[in-house]
Amino acid sequence: MKRFRFSLDKLLELRQYYEREVELALAKAMGELQEIQNRLQKLAEDRAAAAQERFKPGRTVAQIQATDMYILRLDKTKEALLEAAARAELLVAEKRQAFIEASRDRKVLDKLKEKRHKEYKYQLSLEEIKTVDDISSGSRARKHTVDGDAST
Repeated sequence: MKRFRFSLDKLLELRQYYEREVELALAKAMGELQEIQNRLQKLAEDRAAAAQERFKPGRTVAQIQATDMYILRLDKTKEALLEAAARAELLVAEKRQAFIEASRDRKVLDKLKEKRHKEYKYQLSLEEIKTVDDISSGSRARKHTVDGDAST
């Protein structure tokens, strides 16, 4: 019997490649979102430290005003980062959906290949059984013929 060959192998390879590409795009989007979240965390820590520093004893009015301005700048930066985080989350959701679809498309072909491989193995086993039956019935016929010739 011929060797197993899946006729849609090229398409399967293409879908695997596309799935890997989409997975990398998802990972990149998730990395960017994580970077924004890390920056927001650092910003919150800086703002808390500035707020603590604001009214420490021995500070001049100019230093307090400078700290206030710094806190305002941190708040504006926080707003910009929150907007960027929202956009990044939308992008991650979009990439995740694309990955799910690419994965599903690949899995369909994988299952079809697996099904065809099982069918191939089944046909192969049927052929082996037929061959063994032919061999055993042939030897039985030869033995029967030899025994039949000896009795004449």
